[in-house]
Amino acid sequence: MIRAVLADTGPLFAANDEGDEHHQRALRELRELARDRREVLIAYPILLEAYSLLLFKLGTNAASGWLAEVSDASFVNPTPEDYARASSTVRTLADQRITLVDATVAALAMRMGLDVWTYDHHFDVMRVPVWR
Repeated sequence: MIRAVLADTGPLFAANDEGDEHHQRALRELRELARDRREVLIAYPILLEAYSLLLFKLGTNAASGWLAEVSDASFVNPTPEDYARASSTVRTLADQRITLVDATVAALAMRMGLDVWTYDHHFDVMRVPVWR
């Protein structure tokens, strides 16, 4: 069993934006994850979403610097079945504003038996274990 968490965009962004309300929390949690020797896995959709958010909110240098920092991270690719499950989830929970990216991460986490490191309450709505 791997000791890992699957990262959502929120904590990854917060760790890099000093103005983010969760900045100190994200840094504290990164230290805690390292201390507990838990690997932070990044799904490719999260890589794309986090890079875009950093690019548009903090600029090219911040986005490029972050991309260089995470280049040695462990990345995971959702399967076609994960995308199908995610699509079903957003249709089933249509009264919620759940993104397809989040639903895909939820499906991937469930399949891999991992907790998600997130600040987004929608993972609770989707009944996905959240690392806290």
